[in-house]
Amino acid sequence: MARHEESGRDRRVRRGWHLAVLGVSIVCGYAFVAANVTSDGLDLRPAGGDISTLLSDRARAVEKRQSDASALQREIDRYTEQATSSSALDEARERVRALEPVSGFSELTGPGMRITLTDAPREIAPDGVDPNFLVVHQQDIQAFVNALWAGGAEAVTLQGQRLISTTGIKCVGNTVVLDGVPYSPPYVIEAIGDPSEMSLALSQSPEVTTYRDWAARYQLGYERTMVDSLVAPAYEGSLNLEHAQVSEDS
Repeated sequence: MARHEESGRDRRVRRGWHLAVLGVSIVCGYAFVAANVTSDGLDLRPAGGDISTLLSDRARAVEKRQSDASALQREIDRYTEQATSSSALDEARERVRALEPVSGFSELTGPGMRITLTDAPREIAPDGVDPNFLVVHQQDIQAFVNALWAGGAEAVTLQGQRLISTTGIKCVGNTVVLDGVPYSPPYVIEAIGDPSEMSLALSQSPEVTTYRDWAARYQLGYERTMVDSLVAPAYEGSLNLEHAQVSEDS
């Protein structure tokens, strides 16, 4: 009976010892995690130097960053002074105003010409002729626009919208899309400039000549008139450039 009581006491002692070891392990683990979080995953005592060396290194790093910050601030102050200088600012504004008419960002008025392009009548459908030959396409419009620019046009509009260097003319079905807006024929192109110079450029354009030949053969619409006064409104479309990207799967 005494041996059984002693054996039970031994088991209780061993169980208490195991709990104590478990408690110490938990405390040590908590301390390790807390130290790691406090140091943000970095060694709080980098090897290769004592505390004074560590502090000196940190001081030099702080001084270097302060020096860089001071240099950047001086550069910012210099640019700010240049930007707020009345003479420099006025000169920049004058350059911008001078470029607005040719860039399309201000309204322009003057003599020029109007060109109207239309599809062939619906009842015109010659046998063996591709129906695409009987409608106006984006390349036809672009041919006239390019020829007008080559002839010294100061401003060009399509369907009343100002065209600039980044304007895209796209053909979608039987309509033309200009800056995301679809238009149906007739397509009206207006150009401000010297009518004689622009007429000469049109006559010298192979693409325009091709269109005129097709127009005469299949009754595509083509009309050109001189106008004493045209108004080209300022460009109001988007200036964001978009481009195609190659798919990784292609």
